[in-house]
Amino acid sequence: MEADAIHELTPAYALDALDEREEREYEEHLARCPNCRAELASFLETAESLAYGVESPPPPPRLRDRIVEQARAERPNVVPLRPAWRSWPAAVAAVAAAAAIGLGIWAATLSNRLDRERSARDQQERIVSIVSDPAARHFSLSGDHGTLVVSRTGAAALLVSNLGHAPPGKTYEAWVIRNRLPRRAGTFTEATAFRLTRPVPDHAVVAITVERRGGVNAPTGKPITAAQA
Repeated sequence: MEADAIHELTPAYALDALDEREEREYEEHLARCPNCRAELASFLETAESLAYGVESPPPPPRLRDRIVEQARAERPNVVPLRPAWRSWPAAVAAVAAAAAIGLGIWAATLSNRLDRERSARDQQERIVSIVSDPAARHFSLSGDHGTLVVSRTGAAALLVSNLGHAPPGKTYEAWVIRNRLPRRAGTFTEATAFRLTRPVPDHAVVAITVERRGGVNAPTGKPITAAQA
């Protein structure tokens, strides 16, 4: 992406309107661009203040009287119509409703982004807790694809390496296999530090397969890498 064009993605990023590739490129740029960070903070601050809603001002109190007087004065020259002043409350209500819908969508988008950020922080903290456990055991994934780390409690993390981004429409899915029975343990799309969603008992096998986006209930192909605890 051109250097100038990536600066223009800040509003779309604030509204969570970028695709995965654009979001990844923008976040890499954001880490080294103080101007974009300041602009993004301004967008998010504005969104947060607007998310609490605004009150629309009422029509001027003398508006009805002026319109009625003018209508009476011009009555011989006009076709009788529904008094114009009656449409003002409806117009104001329509504008307020549209604003409320727009602000609601904006607030919901902001809330979703914050939820994702909190979830990502929780994931990172749990991974650090597993990896930093002095009693944790480390097992190499086959094919030089990283390491399986299992803590004293059985909580486990995969430190995945040498895997490209999952193909379009696909995801990597982890499995904990015991007594030849595979159980789902989470999905991811690229080499990363990844916490398994289920504990790993002694002598269980942890394997990774390529599956359709969203994951499946049982492996559909051979593992691309695995390790035995």
